Amino acid sequence: MLNIDGTLILQIANFLILLVVMNIILYKPIRGILAKRDDEMNSRQKTIDDYQGRAKDNEDAIESGMVSARKEGYQEKESLKAQGQEEEKGVLQEAGAAVERKLTAAKQEIETKITAARENLESEISGFSGELAEKILGRSVQ
Repeated sequence: MLNIDGTLILQIANFLILLVVMNIILYKPIRGILAKRDDEMNSRQKTIDDYQGRAKDNEDAIESGMVSARKEGYQEKESLKAQGQEEEKGVLQEAGAAVERKLTAAKQEIETKITAARENLESEISGFSGELAEKILGRSVQ
């Protein structure tokens, strides 16, 4: 059984002294190391969060830059396309005008050739008709 005597008080005193000594030598340094470790971990976590925020901001900036660049590129493409269409219209009008001029010149040339051929034939028609009448009648006609 348990006897309450002087050794019990000695055991309690021994326990308390051992508790104080262990607290000074072992527990306080370990708690200090753990507190430093927690502070370091919190500091590093804060740094990580800061870098992640910066990365997110940079990613958003890049994405918005890409969107605006695509928009500008599309607008530039459309303006170049419109310019090309205007130039195409101009070239087609020039080509049409050139064709019209050439066609008019060709018609005028044909008309002059037809007129010259008619005049030539009309001047020779009396000779042809005389020859034809001689051949049909078999004698000379005056």
